[in-house]
Amino acid sequence: MAEERKLILKLGQKITDRIGHKVTVDDPEYWGLACVITDEMAEVALAMKVRKPASAQEIAKKCKKPLKRTEELLQEMSVIGLLEYNWENADHHKQYILPMFVPGCAEFMNMNKEQVEEHPEIARFFERMSRLPLEKVTPMVPLGGAGVGMHVIPVEKAIPTEQKSVSVEHISHWVQKYKGKYAVGACSCRRSRRIQGEGCGHLEDDMCIGVGDMADYLVETGKGRYIDEAEVMEILQRAEDNGLVHQITNIDGEDKIFAICNCCVCSCYALRTSQLFNTPNLSRSAYIARVDADNCVACGQCVEYCPSGAAKLGQKLCTKEGPVVYPKQELPDAVKWGPEKWNENYRDDNQINCYDTGTSPCKTNCPAHIAVQGYIKMASQGRYLDALKLIKKENPFPAVCGSICNRRCEQACTRGEIDQAVAIDEVKKFIAMQELNAETRYIPPMVNQIGKMYPQKVAVIGAGPAGMSCAFFLAQKGYPVTVFEKHRHPGGMLTHGIPGFRLEKDVVDAEIEVLREMGVEFKCGVEVGKDVTLAELRAQDYKAFYIAIGCQGGRKAGVPGEEAVGVLTGVEFLHMVNTDETTGLTGRTIVVGGGNVAVDVARSAVRAGSSDVSMYCLEDKDSMPAAADEVEEAEGEGIAVNHGWGPKEILTADGKVTGIVFKKCISVFDADGRFCPQYDENELKTVECENVLMSIGQSIIWGNLLEGSKVELGRGNGAVADSLTYQTAEPDIFVGGDVYTGPKFAIDAIAAGKEAAVSIHRFVHEGQSLTIGRNRREFVELDKKKLDIPSDSYDNSARQVPGHQSGIDAKTTFRDTRLTFTEEQVKAETARCLGCGATVVDENRCIGCGVCTTKCEFDAIHLSRELPDASRMMKSEDKMKAILPYAAKRQIKIMRNKK
Repeated sequence: MAEERKLILKLGQKITDRIGHKVTVDDPEYWGLACVITDEMAEVALAMKVRKPASAQEIAKKCKKPLKRTEELLQEMSVIGLLEYNWENADHHKQYILPMFVPGCAEFMNMNKEQVEEHPEIARFFERMSRLPLEKVTPMVPLGGAGVGMHVIPVEKAIPTEQKSVSVEHISHWVQKYKGKYAVGACSCRRSRRIQGEGCGHLEDDMCIGVGDMADYLVETGKGRYIDEAEVMEILQRAEDNGLVHQITNIDGEDKIFAICNCCVCSCYALRTSQLFNTPNLSRSAYIARVDADNCVACGQCVEYCPSGAAKLGQKLCTKEGPVVYPKQELPDAVKWGPEKWNENYRDDNQINCYDTGTSPCKTNCPAHIAVQGYIKMASQGRYLDALKLIKKENPFPAVCGSICNRRCEQACTRGEIDQAVAIDEVKKFIAMQELNAETRYIPPMVNQIGKMYPQKVAVIGAGPAGMSCAFFLAQKGYPVTVFEKHRHPGGMLTHGIPGFRLEKDVVDAEIEVLREMGVEFKCGVEVGKDVTLAELRAQDYKAFYIAIGCQGGRKAGVPGEEAVGVLTGVEFLHMVNTDETTGLTGRTIVVGGGNVAVDVARSAVRAGSSDVSMYCLEDKDSMPAAADEVEEAEGEGIAVNHGWGPKEILTADGKVTGIVFKKCISVFDADGRFCPQYDENELKTVECENVLMSIGQSIIWGNLLEGSKVELGRGNGAVADSLTYQTAEPDIFVGGDVYTGPKFAIDAIAAGKEAAVSIHRFVHEGQSLTIGRNRREFVELDKKKLDIPSDSYDNSARQVPGHQSGIDAKTTFRDTRLTFTEEQVKAETARCLGCGATVVDENRCIGCGVCTTKCEFDAIHLSRELPDASRMMKSEDKMKAILPYAAKRQIKIMRNKK
């Protein structure tokens, strides 16, 4: 048990808001003060009344200490944060105040950075004192908060001009009221969370604005710096850009505040009061967000930024049972309320993206969860550059994906249940072509909390889609990023593994150029582990590493004859083709494999001069992993596809290939679905050929990259990492893309790169959790079989088909002969979208901050002033005048409900 100091106990009891609670040495009221407050200081503080200003002379007289010593102690306690002061009196003399714990001394003490880092218990002290006094009272607080804590004030431009509002609802009112008296300091909530290792990635510095005499207090006690009105507005705008919530102090009535805070729900203790206890009256504004479903396209931007989890994705289409009825958060208005109604997991639960009944299948099934419905709508309106910007919120390489994506969005498209899916990928490709035109190139602006570059350097190893995606999102966040690539040109498999007839190299180069213009540095021809080590990069002050080197090697089948001249892996062959298109093949070529890479290999072999090309794969036609349209294109170029055969032996003469023997495959997978091919060795096929290209898998070539690191390798020699954060056993090393998952598609790697950027941002800042309050990016697909879609409710035109360049024999060129949609085709195709999804707002969870409205680009979500009483601000001293009548009325309702 801690040593009992009676004066500290007495002081803690004096300040606490916990009605009827006797403070002990085990309580935060005691140990939060005891670590920094001396008994002599306590004597002075005990001579003061809570929230009653007094001059140094008055306090000295009551505590019976000399004036000079009293002033020294008052100043020291002000720096510590136990006291505050102002000059709010007729003759403008300085007066000191002993504030309540929260809002008050607990947070002021956390604003003293050196102090809280030396005494981390102060961080926990603030957390406890912002919760314990409220656990019982929260259900009894009426709209307006009754002078308890903080009050949400909407984003000003979100307040509808046609609705009557009052001055206290406008942030400009408070900025002008304290004109010329502003200071900015650290967010004490975020600092407290950081010290406890619970930061959410929203950083503490320069976020909370003190106004009036509080500005002088912050500066004079080392807790902040003076700023002018222009910087105030810049901070407020930056907060809105980052999805933070404006709050004002709500303990001094309608005529006074002392701070404007810019808060995130995953760290803020004031917002926690409504989210943890599910009692929004404590902080909500007078407004509620409402969605115009006709305009909403389920892009998800409002959902992503909604701090309270009130906005979630749902569906717009009716089911056979009628419209979906969405659940609402239960409120304490007429129900007995206790811990069973609380949500301790609110920081994560508020990040849930959609209702269990689901939303648009296209967004759900895209690995990057791009706002497909959103950019389809923008394209239909001719807003092509806006559509490009929307895509780039999730995917930095839309032109690349427009050429090579495996189109999981289209496979899931609801329109496919009627006739044919919307040609989403072709529309995206049309939009992405804006990027290739220098006049319409979009360079995403840097958006972060500090409004300037972060100092922490990040190294990305591997310039493939995962690595470059991570670099893109880190650069957009304001980090200096260097991408190390062992080849002479960036792009990874996009450049070296995909033939030009599927993805033109100038398309890749154009999208990479955007990264350069964003400030990403590329160091090509540098192999990490050989030319420079991870240790040497750490010595160069790189704070984190993202390893995304992909599966650069091919695999062979382990059959006799594989070392003969004329045998290559598909990956080797494609690299040769992409590096030097004059690479030639003579004679007949057999491609072993049935995936998309095998198809690329076979089609490349045709263009490389092979007189005859055939493919052999284990799978039957229906289960062949290659995309059906790509197989069709291959067959159209004269490539024969043979199903149900696996290699047994490569025949050779004088060290060169003369043929290959296949054995009949009778099953590919075992009863548990694992790859375990079985063969009938009695049924063989011998095929004469001069070239065998093995396209049966890829491998990871680590080299010496991981030498000296703690990174563990697992199945397929891939890196072992956390499935959410991508962090390895070496804390500063993150991995992603094929080197983690095994061979997948570019869009999977792009999605992984964005998630790694989220993790790295949190990692390079001390005390930030990689998981708390993190959007898990989990989406649910609506049940397409239950929809009721009348035939007269949609455009019944047929799916548009892209053309091909005329007069060119595709088999003779590595150029892409596919044409992009015309603008007329885009208009026709986008009209076919059924508009499945829409945002749904739970009005019982909405706190009326208006952040959602700033993110919507479709005029689909607005604030509505429905709770005017929420703008009624009271002094803390009068709180029971509001709480008791409300509590009595509530109790009556509860009793009626029981009957």
